[in-house]
Amino acid sequence: MLPSYVMRPRSAQAALALDTVDTDAAAAAKKLAAGRDITLKILEPSGSLGNVKPVAEVWTAQTGIKVEYIEVPLGEINQKMLLEAVAKTGAFDIALPATFGIPDLVESGILVNLDKYAAKYQPDGFQADTLYSIGDFYKDSFYGYQTDGDTYVMFYLKEWLDNPEEQKAFADANGYALKVPDTWEELDAQLKHFHRPDKGQYGGALFRTQYFIAWEWWVRFHAKGFYPFDNDLNPQINNEAGVKALEELVAASQYLYPGARTNGLFENFEAYGKGDSYANIGWGGTQKYLNSDKSSVKGKLAFGFTPGGNVKGKLLKTPYFNWGWNYVVSSVSKEPEIAYLFTLFATSPKESTVAVRDPDGYFDPFRSEHYKDPDIIKSYSEAFLVVHEASMRGSIPDLYLKGQGEYFDALRVAIQDVDVGKQKPKEALDDVANTWNRITRRAGKKGQQEQWKFLKSLYPRSIRDELT
Repeated sequence: MLPSYVMRPRSAQAALALDTVDTDAAAAAKKLAAGRDITLKILEPSGSLGNVKPVAEVWTAQTGIKVEYIEVPLGEINQKMLLEAVAKTGAFDIALPATFGIPDLVESGILVNLDKYAAKYQPDGFQADTLYSIGDFYKDSFYGYQTDGDTYVMFYLKEWLDNPEEQKAFADANGYALKVPDTWEELDAQLKHFHRPDKGQYGGALFRTQYFIAWEWWVRFHAKGFYPFDNDLNPQINNEAGVKALEELVAASQYLYPGARTNGLFENFEAYGKGDSYANIGWGGTQKYLNSDKSSVKGKLAFGFTPGGNVKGKLLKTPYFNWGWNYVVSSVSKEPEIAYLFTLFATSPKESTVAVRDPDGYFDPFRSEHYKDPDIIKSYSEAFLVVHEASMRGSIPDLYLKGQGEYFDALRVAIQDVDVGKQKPKEALDDVANTWNRITRRAGKKGQQEQWKFLKSLYPRSIRDELT
């Protein structure tokens, strides 16, 4: 169960009001800092300064509290924080780790449990308007505000999708209409249909690099109606559905563009932006590039949820939140309450809208207010935001367990090995299941079971009711 202040109805009494939470949080911080010269140090992933700095400048103007920015490479910020848990140098007060790493950061002792501050300051309804907040919590406690809406979304070339000749040919071959696919089976058929490499035309640009490949399998597997673990934390990934999901992923690989196994994140944006691949998978950041003048497909795309599956006689869609950044407070900070107030200020309706407006930054919409802002609509397009908002509201979580990186690294290596023919699907997933059991034992099975029970309770109810 979530902490009581999260569930508090809008009519209850809270220290700060939602409409004025930014100025109220700043005023509270100014009062706490009275007569002292304070500088907050923020550890952030490189590339996010455009999201953070405009907000911090308003904070300083309102509070007199200065802000220092410490940028580290995108993939290293969680590791830097884990090192600080040991060194305790006080190098930063606030950080922006990747959401999936919060369990390990909590267990390391580097994060402040923010329950008492949120209960004191967080307005009623504050998180009700945050579309995804599952990753903010670990073992029933609150550790940081989500500030980036990284739900997976599908992209399709509208011109190909709407072409009458293609629609007729597809329907004749498959027995159903060509449209934004509801299921992975439909998507895979579309990838095959549009794949004509001899004409320089490809079915898709979906990821097959090691780091990204497991995320697609994760959605395919959930869409077959299963959790990755049972209630006792025994892996289910190597069951019949898991093997089938992997076989289908590998079969789809033959209909992808030549760079699928080598291109990284930004190379994927650029490649799909050329307009010679039918489908892609990505995030808000993908769309900001594709909706820019750098792209040949600007204004030419259709969007959809990640495909689902037919479970228990009905369609089950399992959109997936698999990245994101959270504002958290260092346990070594000398000013944890002021640092918390900054995180509340930065994720308030007004200031978070300023942050998300940055066309080159990492932060994607995550509050309901963002989808109405003209500048944000211009960056992403209205059609994309309609799908993104709905996907955010219904996303399944990432695997927020201690050792998340270990669990997923084992899965990534195995899936890529199968994709390139080094292993058979069942054999590979059996090996991963055994590795997962070892990781669970090292992490402490009782504690992992506690968090897994909590995490399962936060899956969207409409999905939770259909998963086994």
